[in-house]
Amino acid sequence: MSESRTRVTVVGEVLVDLLWRSGATELRAVPGGSPANVAVGLHRLERPATLLTTWGDDPPGVLVAAHLGRIGVDVRRVPAGSGRTTVALAHLGDDGGATYDFLAAWDPRELPVPDDTAVLHTGSLAVVVEPGAARVRDLCRAQRQNGVTVAADLNVRPAVQPDRNAYRAACLALAGSVDVLKASDEDLAWLHPGVPPADAARLLLDAGPRLVVVTLGARGALAVTAAHEVRVAAETEVVDTVGAGDAFQAALLDAVAGQGGPPTDPGVLSAVLTHCASAASVTCTRPGADPPTRAELAAL
Repeated sequence: MSESRTRVTVVGEVLVDLLWRSGATELRAVPGGSPANVAVGLHRLERPATLLTTWGDDPPGVLVAAHLGRIGVDVRRVPAGSGRTTVALAHLGDDGGATYDFLAAWDPRELPVPDDTAVLHTGSLAVVVEPGAARVRDLCRAQRQNGVTVAADLNVRPAVQPDRNAYRAACLALAGSVDVLKASDEDLAWLHPGVPPADAARLLLDAGPRLVVVTLGARGALAVTAAHEVRVAAETEVVDTVGAGDAFQAALLDAVAGQGGPPTDPGVLSAVLTHCASAASVTCTRPGADPPTRAELAAL
């Protein structure tokens, strides 16, 4: 990979979360979406980042456009077949955990990747909502063949694909197209009921990635490679968990881009996972998807 390549290009949806906290009588509209949150997280970590996405010329689209403009992320709005912006209804429980339902649209007609891209990232709705998902998988394979490190976050959303077997097949197809794959323990528990997270991670590893990372909520995170398994702990005060996984992923992508590829040494992996868990922990201490800056992480 050329030393001039430092950018992380993120491909995926931007949407509006309608946050409905337990016991509340009013909803709060917050722009987000996992890929968009990751791009914002990278921007706050001072990593060059570009978001390739779509949204509609509707009220939710006006909200996300203003949000991305304020944050300063390099956004490339690509042509799409749908004129709608995805909307997610996020139910927030008393413990701050969120469950989701979606009115989803994902139909990008073209996905032009910047030439200085070191890492291509995707995941969430973008890899399961058709017809866009097939185009994203093709893009991952092509970029990987061109020497770009490809990463993905499963971010499983059964509400958009309730067929477990079909979802599992889509995830395995994605795993065969990437170098780094992240999932949560909840993702893996839904895809592979009754299978411990480390074993489920190895099922994904067998499909082709060099590194699989699993977030374990309050228990930290683990990483598996062909030769090693590494675990780290995490402690945090939880206001809500919205965006915590995306903050973790942004820190992981920043590390992968900085090192020129996925880390595989156990000592380096442990340090990277600890750094990523810290990013997620900071996000959990404040409402909504609000990832930390590089200065905030350094202060820890």
